[in-house]
Amino acid sequence: MARRSDAAASAGTPATVALQRAGIAFVPRAYEHDPRATAYGLEAAEKLGIEPERVFKTLLVAVDDGLAVGIVPVAEQLDLKALAGAVGGKRAELADPAVAERKTGYVVGGISPIGQKTALPTVLDESAILCETILVSGGRRGFDLELAPDDLLTVTGGRYAPIARAR
Repeated sequence: MARRSDAAASAGTPATVALQRAGIAFVPRAYEHDPRATAYGLEAAEKLGIEPERVFKTLLVAVDDGLAVGIVPVAEQLDLKALAGAVGGKRAELADPAVAERKTGYVVGGISPIGQKTALPTVLDESAILCETILVSGGRRGFDLELAPDDLLTVTGGRYAPIARAR
């Protein structure tokens, strides 16, 4: 994987900047986003020709009195109770989209776990351990980043936990 490419430089998102600053190798993966699409992660998997098990979605969650980030495969759902437990909380619900955009600096459907405006507790589903690389949003719709799961946790200060469940 390249540390930087012309595509990454032209993307210029906070996520690519954070990865470059950290010296973490990644591959930018752009695709033509369909504005009618609502399942952004599944759209990315299909358009990039990647197995959905390797494409992960980033969800902002209100846990007790704070916020946390859950990252799960796009074909699965976030187990809110498991995420709450993973960050030491009791109750969790998906954050309001306006709050998610304000706290991360990204738009819904393009929220990257990397380079967010506010550093939040981050949990990556343990299924990522089985993959050499995974894809997460690069900071805008139609732009993903491919990187090693351990590198994702390094740059976000996150950790693994079993937080996904089948739909």
